[in-house]
Amino acid sequence: MKERDWTSVGLRALPHLTVGLAVALAWLAFQGGMEWNASWGWAGAFATLVHLVLRLAPPPAYRTSALQWAASDVDTSDVPPWKDQWMAVVGMEWPAACRTAALLGLTVALFRPQTASTIENMTREGIDLVLSMDLSTSMLSRDFRPNRLESAKDVAIDFVDSRPFDRIGVVAYEGEAFTQVPITSDHIVVKNGLSTLATGTLEGGTAIGTGLAVAVNRLRESRAASKVIVLLTDGENNAGQIEPMDAAQLAKLNGIRVYTIGVGTVGKAKSPVAILPNGAYKYDWVDVRIDEDLLQGVATLTGGRYFRATNADKLKEIYREIDALEKTEFNVLRYQRKSEASFPWIVLAMLGLTLECFFRFTFMKSVAE
Repeated sequence: MKERDWTSVGLRALPHLTVGLAVALAWLAFQGGMEWNASWGWAGAFATLVHLVLRLAPPPAYRTSALQWAASDVDTSDVPPWKDQWMAVVGMEWPAACRTAALLGLTVALFRPQTASTIENMTREGIDLVLSMDLSTSMLSRDFRPNRLESAKDVAIDFVDSRPFDRIGVVAYEGEAFTQVPITSDHIVVKNGLSTLATGTLEGGTAIGTGLAVAVNRLRESRAASKVIVLLTDGENNAGQIEPMDAAQLAKLNGIRVYTIGVGTVGKAKSPVAILPNGAYKYDWVDVRIDEDLLQGVATLTGGRYFRATNADKLKEIYREIDALEKTEFNVLRYQRKSEASFPWIVLAMLGLTLECFFRFTFMKSVAE
């Protein structure tokens, strides 16, 4: 094949490559989430291929002398012959390039592209949970840093953060008990309530039974799929009018599981033994006494478990274990919604055919076929 034939093929291919690149870029811009749903597009691809072969196969050279350019439109006094040929060949090919764009648009439309979006409808079987915290003076013992109470508060706040989908409340007790935070899904309120807990706000002593009973009362009307109490103490029941096992029986009747945590080292710990004139506590070594049999009995009766935390790390591990035991269950319904995306490509095909007719019967009307 002569060199000028190859040049002619290349020049005529430029408009087709341009529209093909434009269609490809349009597809890349809008293909996100699209799916093919028909195979008729292969017929369109074959038709496009035949069209391009017929257009670009080297026929007799275009007769550029057949173009009638108006002198007022083009000044060719300084245009070299090769440039005049380039303008003629490329200009004559644009109507056919519009047909190529129409065929490409039709090809994509025949593949029947659809946009698909997955929608999830998540429902949870939530847990209502109450943290019952011992605030007795012994919770200021220094076998935990800085003391048992502050360490227990920090770990409890981390526990709240780990359970974003649960409703949580806080009960505090010494010789009496009160609700620090009612059950709520507002965890900022819960954490603020935990952080402000302090000893000395109630009558002295350790009323485990009362602390448990108040927590049970907070959960009694709950309709949650699972109801849980985490009761933390560092001593023995020595105050209050409600026996711990009676409160545990009440929890069982209301379908509430109780996890009990005994906080304190084994042996002796530096604990408050008196209040100095300046209001500060006097510390001395005191035996750590936790009624583990009682705490074990409460947990067993209600279907929970008893844990012993001898240091801060062990306390963190216990809360992580409780977190793993009481997982919130989710029901996730997934369904897919599809929308037809062929219409823009049909519009492209119609626009291509319209432009082809426009070019052929206006600007290119004087071109000899």
